[in-house]
This record gives sequence, structure tokens and C-alpha cells, in this order.
Amino acid sequence: MTAPPRIDDALFGVPETAALRRAALQILAQALSAVDAYAVTHRALRRERDTLTVGGRTFPLPAGARVIVVGAGKACAPMARAVEDVLGDRIGAGLITVKAGYTAPLQRIVLREAGHPLPDAAGETAARDVLALVSGLGPNDLVVCLISGGGSALLPVPREGLTLSDKARTTNLLLRSGADITEINTVRKHLSLIKGGQLARAASPARLVTLVISDIVGSPLDAIASGPTVPDPTTFVDALAILAKYRLTEQVPPAVLATLRRGAAGDEPETPKPDDPAFARSDVTVLADNATAARAAVAEAGRLGYHALLLSTYIEGEAREVGRTLAGIAREAGTTGHPVARPACIVAGGETTVTVMGNGRGGRNQEVALGAARPMAGLPGALLVSFATDGTDGPTDAAGAVADGTTLARAHARGFDPARHLAENDAYPLLDAVGDLIRIGPTNTNVNDLMLILCGEAPGAGAPTGPDTRA
Repeated sequence: MTAPPRIDDALFGVPETAALRRAALQILAQALSAVDAYAVTHRALRRERDTLTVGGRTFPLPAGARVIVVGAGKACAPMARAVEDVLGDRIGAGLITVKAGYTAPLQRIVLREAGHPLPDAAGETAARDVLALVSGLGPNDLVVCLISGGGSALLPVPREGLTLSDKARTTNLLLRSGADITEINTVRKHLSLIKGGQLARAASPARLVTLVISDIVGSPLDAIASGPTVPDPTTFVDALAILAKYRLTEQVPPAVLATLRRGAAGDEPETPKPDDPAFARSDVTVLADNATAARAAVAEAGRLGYHALLLSTYIEGEAREVGRTLAGIAREAGTTGHPVARPACIVAGGETTVTVMGNGRGGRNQEVALGAARPMAGLPGALLVSFATDGTDGPTDAAGAVADGTTLARAHARGFDPARHLAENDAYPLLDAVGDLIRIGPTNTNVNDLMLILCGEAPGAGAPTGPDTRA
């Protein structure tokens, strides 16, 4: 286990909710431990002589067969470390790509760091090397593919006629438009030569085993990291419809629009569909997801003495509106004891989106918290937390933020106008100034976001303990 994450003392500088804040971090720590990428991967694997068992299914490892390990995502490094510990010298070669800073020590598998959320040249080089590594394998060979959130940006191989800058600009426009991750990945898949099942096509006829840590609400396999090893139910027509929905048709690079239109006309090869022979010898196991973390949060809250309730793991929508809704639930719980009696801990999970209208700094979880600040104003003994399980909320050093009944007043006292900061998507400086940011650094896992509502005293909370991030 690594050292506990660094938590700024400023987070505990609000006496009205200091105990609730410590309890919240203890609950989040246990949630992260439940989705520890090394632990969940290692538990799923067992090697016995010439076989590998994955989640109860057994795959042969015949003498002379090659074992290749590839993958991409924020949780990929500890996943690869677990695979190394199980397979050892049976690994013939391997290459994974992670977001810069999301590393772990590896012996047999090459680790590359690349750009996220916007793809870069390092990611493109690594992705092309992954394709080369799995090409030309035989039916006795085994490819182990490790996939987690962030993999889309970390595996960029543009279709012919496109550049990496074309893909990066398109991704940036989609991220700022309010499109959800499934919509973003639908477009990405149709601009790529590796996503949407195309990695499986390259690896065929080898046996393919994919291990997934899900960062998508509901864990649709084709959307997680844009589904490089699973069938793609989406089409070029779908991708064009998404651009039209968000009024991006005339904003994306001309080459992107031309590629999608050629595909819709049948002049570009579609991504492989469920009946493609590339998937005849392909198996997928989901190791952990948002529900895994949310259930652990509920269990820890109960252990601390809270009446705990799992509200939903399908929370989506505009971040500030989700914040207002959660604030309403907090006020209901704090004043009436519904939907659960005080001391209460209500847990929710999912992934919100932000339609960027301003030029401020922040992330979706920070915007959830700031959106909750006004409707929570004056509410005593209540705390709302919105937290990115990967430790990174937007392009900031924060993992998320909290809001309580004093956040609005503390912001006004420091000269901030919360309404203006919300309008400009500028939550970070305000929440930083009032001590409501959570900073923990990379967690090396990624299962969407967790949101907590705590009402009442913190009956059994001690000092927050750190998750085993296996860094």
C-alpha cells in the first residue's frame, strides 16, 4: 500500500463541516480501494502451468505460443503490473500507454506516457506500435488487452487522410460542446484505425482476452476507451448526426467532415460489427466499475454509523444542474430525514458533462459543487461531495470539490461572485480560495465520478485513510 494521498489542510478549515469532510474522505478512500486496479486485476487471474484462468474462464497457453500484452488507459499501469506478476516469463512482449504521471514499475511490458484528454504524437506512435505488435500472430497465440478510461485519447491512429491535429481539434470541440462520452467516442471510432473493434481485427486469428475497468455509465463495452476490441454498433451516419446535434458540422476540420461523409456513403470501411470473424475468439471481462466503488462507499458509510443509501450509479446531465438537484436532496434529507434518516450518507455515481460557455478553469465535479452552493446556502450540518475517481477533474490539479451551507457566504466574504464564476465555467479559483477543493493526485484507477451527500453528525469518522493506489 502506498502512502495516504496528500490532502490540503485547507479542506478541513471549515469548522461547521470539518468532521463531515473527514468522514467523506474516509468513505472515498474505501471506495477507491474497492476499485484498485492492481488488486481487481490480480484477483481475476490465475496461471496453472499451461493455462490462464480469467474470471472463471480458462484459456490454453500451449508451449511455443506467444503471449502479448497491450493496452491503454489511466488504470493500465497497475493492471499491467498485476498481469506481469501472474504470467511472469510467459509474456513475450508488451506495450501499454498511460496518461502522463499514471505510472507503475514494470519489468516485461513497455510503458509509454502520452497526452490526455487531447491526443498527442507520443500516443499515436505508441498506438501504431501496438498494432504492429499484435499483427501477424497465429491461432495459438494469446493477446491480453488492458482497457480503462482514458484509452480513447491514448490510442490515436488517424484514418488515412486525417492528421492527429484534425482528431485533437475534433475531440476538443466535442469536449466543450456538452456531448457525453459515448457520443464523443462514436465520432472518435470513425476517425480511427484502431478503435471500434479494429484492434481485435488486427490481432485475429490469435486468442484475445480483454480486461476492462469501466469509466462509462452502465459499462457499455463499445464505449469504454472507444471499444478497440469489441464490436461497434455505431456508424458513420451516427457520427455525422452527433456533429449536427451539437452544431459542430461546420466547425470540425474539413478533412474530418469529408472522411465521415465518405464513410456514410460507403466509400470508407466501417468499423467491425458483431458478426465479424475478428470476434470469434475474443472474450471480455469487466473487472470493476462505478457500482463497485459506490457499493463500497455505502458499506464504509454504514460502518461509520451513517444510515447509508445508494441513490443511483446512472447520474448524467449538465454538471451545474446535477449540483442543484443533489443540493435539493441534501436539503430534503437535512430537514425532513427523507429519503434516509440522519445521520445520513447518500451515495450516487455517474458522469456529468459541462457545456463550456466561458474561458474559466475547472472541471465537471467542481462545477457540480459550485452549482450546489447557492441552493445549499444556510443549510446546517450537511455536505455535498463530487469526486473524480481518477484523481483528475478537468485540466486542473483537483480531484473534485465539496460544498456546504457556508460555501456561498465564504465566497462572498472573499469578494467572489459565484454566479459569474459559474457562468464562466470558472469554479476552480473560487473553490480553491474558500478551501473546498479536493486534491489527491493520480489514483491509477478510473470508474467515473462519485457524489456523496452527508447530513448530520459524523458518528464514527476518524482521520481519512489512503487508498492503495499501487503507484
